[in-house]
Amino acid sequence: MSRGAVFVLVFLPFALGHYLSSLMRTVNATLAPQLVATLALTPGQLGLLTSAFFFSFALVQLPVGIALDRWGPAKVQLPMLMVAALGALAFSGGTNFTELLVARAVIGLGVGGCFMSAVKAISTWIAPSRMPSVQGYLIAVGGLGAASATLPVRLALHYTDWRGLFIGLAVAALGTGLLIRALAPPHPRPSSAPRAPVLTAMREVYRHPAFREVASLVLIPHTVFFGMQGLWISRWLTDVARFSEEAVAYLLYLGMAAIIFGAIAVGMITEWAGRRGVAPINVAAAGVGLFILVQLGFVCNWSPSFQTLSVLFTLVGTVTGIEYAIVAQNLPGTLTGRAATCLNLLIFLGAFAVQAGFGMLVGCWRPNLLQQYPAQAYQAGFAALVLLQAPGLLWFVWRRWRRPAGSGRMDLHSGNPATSLP
Repeated sequence: MSRGAVFVLVFLPFALGHYLSSLMRTVNATLAPQLVATLALTPGQLGLLTSAFFFSFALVQLPVGIALDRWGPAKVQLPMLMVAALGALAFSGGTNFTELLVARAVIGLGVGGCFMSAVKAISTWIAPSRMPSVQGYLIAVGGLGAASATLPVRLALHYTDWRGLFIGLAVAALGTGLLIRALAPPHPRPSSAPRAPVLTAMREVYRHPAFREVASLVLIPHTVFFGMQGLWISRWLTDVARFSEEAVAYLLYLGMAAIIFGAIAVGMITEWAGRRGVAPINVAAAGVGLFILVQLGFVCNWSPSFQTLSVLFTLVGTVTGIEYAIVAQNLPGTLTGRAATCLNLLIFLGAFAVQAGFGMLVGCWRPNLLQQYPAQAYQAGFAALVLLQAPGLLWFVWRRWRRPAGSGRMDLHSGNPATSLP
């Protein structure tokens, strides 16, 4: 198949699914004022409502991984995106918190395979030498989806309300599923070679020292990045920074657009550092340290640059995506697919806990007459997040400091054998 055919028949339709998934994941950040006004939601309810997407998204990862191996991404995506369309329609017609909660969870189930399907499709039809750049383009498309959920959605609200918007998203989900089914080439028949049982393979992934090393350092920051940028950064800009809805939408747009530049920059910096003998895990540690530093700006309520903090959170937070590459390059090829599934499962369950828990914590304070919560509530929430992330970074630094020179322990990507983590 020619490059042009692969781009049109494989990359574009599956990338469109990933774009839609990112848009649906992030859209509640822009719609939060309308949802709160319509249903009188508390911060705890708003956090739980939005985070239901992450919970159902996580639950579907294992069955989606098995289905992709068995039937191929094109056959899997159509029924799943039909489920997402039904969820979006149900959300548009929801009249109370419970109905919207269930509908949001159904949306998460439906789009839960978009990214994995795209990766599976491009890895099947694109040469391995071109995979890093093509996956970078795929991540950039996801960034465009997140950016589209901000200012463009805000502009769309001048012509419709949030219910009409979700009807449009339902149509887009169904159309994308049909497009993928119509254009994608038949998936090659899977190998008849015996595969290890799912639970056995998953257990092997969790026990692998490279997986445990990177997860202990990057996993919690990754869940914080996903859980916060999808909702609470916008509420912080409204409640603490006191920006208008238009200004919040513009800043969210800048922040989500920063995902594109951040993903590209992380790849370039990691490659540059690797040529100088710096392992990617050390780049990840530096990035996590910087990410925590940005969050300390929220804890200190650094008012001279609220706008900068909101954009830096998303820009610097993209470094957490490096864990996929580190795990993929350090685990045996037979485990890389399961490893990605494990990471997705843990990341989205963690994002659910972060998003819902942060709302419950903020809800411990009393709002003003405009239903804005005080700066102290958000300072306490960000302080709790910093306390969750700091031990992983400190543990990593302490292990590096106490490790004797020439001990032979694997410095991820060096290829040397490693012992299990203590």
